[in-house]
Amino acid sequence: MLRILLASKSERRLEWLDQNLSLLGAKIDSRPLLASEINAIQGLDVRKQVEMVCRDKAGNAVIEQSISESGDGVKYDVILVSDTMIEDPDDPRLSIGKPNNELVATSILLRLSGRRHKVWTSTSVLFPPGTEKAGKIIGGGWIEKNYTSSATVEFSELNQDSMEELVSSESWRGKAGGYDLAGIAGKYCHLIEGEEVTVLGISGESIEYLKFILSDESYFSEL
Repeated sequence: MLRILLASKSERRLEWLDQNLSLLGAKIDSRPLLASEINAIQGLDVRKQVEMVCRDKAGNAVIEQSISESGDGVKYDVILVSDTMIEDPDDPRLSIGKPNNELVATSILLRLSGRRHKVWTSTSVLFPPGTEKAGKIIGGGWIEKNYTSSATVEFSELNQDSMEELVSSESWRGKAGGYDLAGIAGKYCHLIEGEEVTVLGISGESIEYLKFILSDESYFSEL
């Protein structure tokens, strides 16, 4: 069995991973990162912004896991770390993150209303020291393989009633772009291109890689 730690407090991501990977031989736990998230550097392509934030999270994740293991915490075969950003419909160098109040959520939804936008998700798959896997060696000898995927989502025109419904539901909390495609916002937007899991907040390419590991006995046995 492959023990995976999802370094996130997202219950929806955990549920998705459990539904799609547990039958393949994965045991998935979740634990949110304690470290604060760095701010994205506006002016870079949004893809580069989300990769930078994800890789910073990866560095924090391995530090926190090392501290946990030193105190007899659970040892994991893989840690997953992700970050998701919305690309502004008019500016590929302007990212839209998570709103922190109703006013910001309303402003973001108005900007997305009736338009298409790109969703970028970067996911780092982290292997513990001593694992013979190709990838970038980061803090403490952990090995990182990073995957970044994009998807395109289109919103219907949001009238006052639909806007009030989305904002009052508080479904925007903790969501890049202020909406949840798999939740109430699904009535007003739909996926045009890419994978839904990318919008959910896990790179589709990283999922394919994990499925490969779980399906290849020789590869799996090396972990």
